[in-house]
Amino acid sequence: MAIVIVDDTIFSLEVLKAFLLSAGYLDIITVQSAAELYQLIDGYTERGIVEIDLILMDIVMPEIDGIEACRNVKKRESLVDVPVIMVTATTEIEGLQLAFSAGAMDYIKKPLDRVELLARVRSALRLKYETYRRKAREAELLEVTRQLKAANERLQNLSLLDGLTGIANRRSFDQRLLQESRRTKRENSPLSLIILDIDYFKAFNDTYGHLKGDDCLKKVAFTLNQTLKRPGDFTARYGGEEFAVVLPNTDDVGAAIIAEELRVSIDAAKIAHINSSCVDHVTVSIGVVTRFPGQADTPDDLIMAADRALYRSKHEGRNQVSVEQLVKID
Repeated sequence: MAIVIVDDTIFSLEVLKAFLLSAGYLDIITVQSAAELYQLIDGYTERGIVEIDLILMDIVMPEIDGIEACRNVKKRESLVDVPVIMVTATTEIEGLQLAFSAGAMDYIKKPLDRVELLARVRSALRLKYETYRRKAREAELLEVTRQLKAANERLQNLSLLDGLTGIANRRSFDQRLLQESRRTKRENSPLSLIILDIDYFKAFNDTYGHLKGDDCLKKVAFTLNQTLKRPGDFTARYGGEEFAVVLPNTDDVGAAIIAEELRVSIDAAKIAHINSSCVDHVTVSIGVVTRFPGQADTPDDLIMAADRALYRSKHEGRNQVSVEQLVKID
């Protein structure tokens, strides 16, 4: 890290440099004009990019004076916090005000007094380091905050996922059904709900063991997600071997078609189940219900109606779709 002295007078440059070297500041760079300073701070000298701690700048210089040079220096984002001390033979208020408004933090009068110079340099460097440390702490705090937010988001997402199948869990289902119920009421659009149950799943576990049972649940969840095509359709593990599908903007005919597609896709997966009373592979029974615009049914009403339809499918032989009809308001 360097201290840069800008002065068009060689004598002033050497005096300033000598005072600083005597106080132990060893990395001193001297330039004789604002143009040379610009080259230095923009990395166009043999030193390349220089990390600067402090700039001591003469106010009165030919072509570009110290005030204008200070203003240009402060336009560079990397130098905003680098203190600039103006070196001046005059203490006219107007000139000093211009220097401070250009970004200077202090000034030193000519002829130079060594004690005063070093005291002001130490003060400027202390301010610069404290500013750097504060910004570093702020950046660290922002990063910690970002990481904490990301971790909380991950935890929130995990809390809404079923740990076994990776699809939405019951909590997420309840939230989504309530959300879609409110939205479809506002938009006067239909909302359909499917609840399906794996047929004879207890017999499956008894036959193949619980690890195979877990694999079966995963395959069913995967097959459901693969079968559903619309982005708004929502699949969840409702509990145990039951799954639920929320179908926004879907009437009873469309819901029945989708339910049958789900049943066929599970059937076509041919997950072996030799102790099923239906066929020799895994099947599902499905219940479907639709709420039409104008109906006051709650999410709980929809769930109970879908459960009734599901019970009917199981009671009538399983591996089928049943639709529960709600009273339609014209």
